[in-house]
Amino acid sequence: MKRRIVGTSIIALHLLVICLLKVNKVSAQAPLAALAAFNTYTGAVEARLAQQRRSRVDLVASSRSEETEARLRRGDTIIEKLSPGEDDQPEGALLHDWKGTIFVRGATVADFESLMKNLSSYPQRFAPQVTRAMILSPQATKAPDHFTALMRVRQKHVITVVMDTTYDVLYGRVDAHRGFSISRSTKIAEIADAGTRKERALGPTEDHGFLWRLNTYWSYEERDGGLYMQIESVSLTRGVPPGLGWAIEPFLESVPRESLEFTLRAVSKTLQKQTNSPIERN
Repeated sequence: MKRRIVGTSIIALHLLVICLLKVNKVSAQAPLAALAAFNTYTGAVEARLAQQRRSRVDLVASSRSEETEARLRRGDTIIEKLSPGEDDQPEGALLHDWKGTIFVRGATVADFESLMKNLSSYPQRFAPQVTRAMILSPQATKAPDHFTALMRVRQKHVITVVMDTTYDVLYGRVDAHRGFSISRSTKIAEIADAGTRKERALGPTEDHGFLWRLNTYWSYEERDGGLYMQIESVSLTRGVPPGLGWAIEPFLESVPRESLEFTLRAVSKTLQKQTNSPIERN
């Protein structure tokens, strides 16, 4: 029975690949209404996070209950799905909103910011997902915490997809022990034949809609002898062809969740090594 289930899952994933690669390429371009919906949704997310920072209570939302904080201090990684319901999804697209939280004993705000701002180390820290990362330009000479960054990301789920993503990145402090970062995608290009002489960026009407937009929001605070870190990731992908939701939706949901979880664990392990704290159990 288990082999039959696994086989069915593999068939479903192959159906996904066939559908996404054969759908009319013009339809793969992000609908304007979906982009507007993404901007509205992320605007509400940013307003909520800004209010959270102004409230001067716990900056990391998931740490407000004693039970959750105890789990985090034991080394648990907490992942939560925040995506809007099916009725609130934009036509022709899917919004994904995931939040993850971790705690690293002995780590500090300075440790986290030093790690995350060192983009040249990303291919090592976040391999194999990130293969290239660099700061393209600071926004102003007096604002080193506001810059434009480029990352090449490689995702492998039955097929391998490579994307060059450009972000507007901003870091800020609430106080000496609490900080945040905002990363908004400004350009995402799917790369065909990556790493070969035929490599090229697909145009808006050529790509397959695996990722149209991606914003990430970090909140982090130093207390209880360590650092609580939370990342909220909001992405926009193409919608599901009619009649294939059973096969495709689980796949489309797994990609942002797994990417977020991978990032959290990579950050956690690096900080644990730097602070000589115990390695998390899960």
